[in-house]
Amino acid sequence: MTNILLILFLVLLFLLFFYSKRNRGLAQKTTISPTYVPFLKEQEFNPDISTDNWVLHKLRLDKFRRSQYKGLTFFVSSDNRIYYLSEEGDKVYC
Repeated sequence: MTNILLILFLVLLFLLFFYSKRNRGLAQKTTISPTYVPFLKEQEFNPDISTDNWVLHKLRLDKFRRSQYKGLTFFVSSDNRIYYLSEEGDKVYC
């Protein structure tokens, strides 16, 4: 009788150990990665990345003559006026 109880105890202990290892592995695999936010240097050298930083936007307009600000692309004309294109394709000067 004691042998059966000992074997049953060992089997339960083994199953408990195996089950806890399995759950711990699953918990470690489900990590949530944060949304991608470009670094300031990457934003500085790429005018096609949208920014909310007004100073960076002005720097990119001076350097590249175009910049995305809050999802809208602004351009600098040949006479140094800033504009964006409307949905109809018309230039809207600021």
